[in-house]
Amino acid sequence: MFARSASIALGIARRSTRKLLKNPLPGLPPMLIPLFMFAAFTGALSALSDTGGFGYYDYTAFQFVFVLYMASMFVGAFSAFEIAADYEGGMGNRLMLAAPQRLAIVVGYLIFAIARFTVAAVVVWAIALAAGLSVRGGPVEIAGLILLALLLNLATTLYGAGVALRLQSIAAGTLILLPLFMALFLSPVFVPREQLSGWLEVVAGLNPLTALMEAGRGLLADDPVSVGLAFALAGGLVLAFTAWAARGMRRAAAGPDAAPRRGPKGRRPQRA
Repeated sequence: MFARSASIALGIARRSTRKLLKNPLPGLPPMLIPLFMFAAFTGALSALSDTGGFGYYDYTAFQFVFVLYMASMFVGAFSAFEIAADYEGGMGNRLMLAAPQRLAIVVGYLIFAIARFTVAAVVVWAIALAAGLSVRGGPVEIAGLILLALLLNLATTLYGAGVALRLQSIAAGTLILLPLFMALFLSPVFVPREQLSGWLEVVAGLNPLTALMEAGRGLLADDPVSVGLAFALAGGLVLAFTAWAARGMRRAAAGPDAAPRRGPKGRRPQRA
């Protein structure tokens, strides 16, 4: 059974990769949107680094961590769109008939998301370094930063998978992307948390992405802060959204008529 499930997972990853290679346009937005914001923020807002209390060594590096995380999360979200499209077109139901362990289907899309993340990370790093990104962290710190981005990619893919499996429609895209934008922009994006004020400071303190942002920036600056907390939160998100995706798969497998209809006053209708 394990061999069968592994074969199905790899088959789904290969199929999704071939589709993307034949039509690469859907693979561009998860990279182009973060890179556009990287260019816009580092160009228009770099003067913020001269304000009192900024404290970070370079504004381009400060924004790079946000851009890397955004790219990793967007790649996960767009990989989940593939799930919604497959189920809307009927492919998902055929896959469930072939899979002895249906979570192998989700694993296949996760493999696809990791492959896309690898490409996106290489592109983002290459462009940032070409644009003059200053890196102070050593190989271990940079590996830690990339691993945090990978965990965010997995968590986002699993979250999107849960939404896509429940709705089984491309319309799920809005419900996948909107919370990501909110989580990202309610963290310290433009200035450190110490320079936030009012309700934004409170929300940023409650947002788990804040610890990941601060840890990633600390790793890039060779000044690690809250690294253990960041990995614990990222791992917790992966575990929580694994359960979310598993429940979504059970609901998809049960079908739209899984819940028995009830008659008047909550009674089950009598069978003829």
